[in-house]
Amino acid sequence: MTEHAPLILDVAGLELTAADRRRLAHPLTGGVILFARNWTDRAQLLQLTSAIKAVRDDLLICVDHEGGRVQRFRTDGFTHVPPMRALGELWMDDGKGAKAIAGSGALRATNAATAAGYVLGSELRACGVDFSFTPVLDLDWGESGVIGDRAFHRDPRVVALLAKSLMHGLLQAGMANCGKHFPGHGFVKADSHTEVPVDKRSLKAILADDAAPYPWLSTTLTSVMPAHVIYPKVDSRPAGFSQRWLQDILRRQMRFDGAIFSDDLSMEGARRLDGQVVSYTDAAVAALEAGCDLVLLCNQSVGDGQAVDELIDGLEKAQAQGRWQPSVDSESRRLALLPETLPQPWDELMYQPAYMQALDLLP
Repeated sequence: MTEHAPLILDVAGLELTAADRRRLAHPLTGGVILFARNWTDRAQLLQLTSAIKAVRDDLLICVDHEGGRVQRFRTDGFTHVPPMRALGELWMDDGKGAKAIAGSGALRATNAATAAGYVLGSELRACGVDFSFTPVLDLDWGESGVIGDRAFHRDPRVVALLAKSLMHGLLQAGMANCGKHFPGHGFVKADSHTEVPVDKRSLKAILADDAAPYPWLSTTLTSVMPAHVIYPKVDSRPAGFSQRWLQDILRRQMRFDGAIFSDDLSMEGARRLDGQVVSYTDAAVAALEAGCDLVLLCNQSVGDGQAVDELIDGLEKAQAQGRWQPSVDSESRRLALLPETLPQPWDELMYQPAYMQALDLLP
């Protein structure tokens, strides 16, 4: 076991290059995040994930695969999982007229959410992917274009129960989960990929509404990803770089003990700290010092990958200089996200009764 491998990196193409292998073998690298550019078909994906595990079998292979518009693999048999809003709409549909049964929509929706989690998780695992950054716990305020139909519902109670049902399905497939984006990205219009969103509400208002699903799901969540959003009445830094949010509120107040991932350090919301544009290394150190266990750098391996090498070298130097200290607890949380069961091969999965039933339950 490495002392602490906090970096989640990407790879450039459909197969590993010598540079990819060198970066993945580095003891500070803890995992890989895949994108649509890493995909042509299931056979190629399985070959790629096998090659990654051949470098180091403890690397966590991740993907953003939620359903709806955020689904990296869409062809060669992968089920098109509906956006999470479709499950929220199903919750509200109790039927019409004499056949309406109060609460029947909610029960159908929770069943469908479990089915979605099972289908999503089992298909990914059959192709060698360990982990998906799902579910979205943000509330559907109707304001955020970047969240939009990725959110289940406006009501945090509905969000919590549908998310818990989806996580149950992931668990049945042997996959961990990631609630995002703590404490809530749905209220602000700005997209943290290109801007630094600011949510001016009070801590009391945020905890009562957007952040409410997190303590309700404290026994179910295995990891959390904070938002690149500034909540100035709580802290001047975005949540992913804030000790107040991550250590005081999420860890101590909400008693969350799973892994905390930073969101992508290449996003605009991560590049500006205290009004200054910072390097990827400085952003990574700030996130780790604030309480993140793992940090993501996405889409920087394309081309010469200089930014990836600079981050690996920079974090190594920061450790040597005492600017960042490895955490055995963080490494344990990373390893806990790795699947503990063997995946079901795709051809067997296609005929499995539980999988076939789950497909029938999707909205």
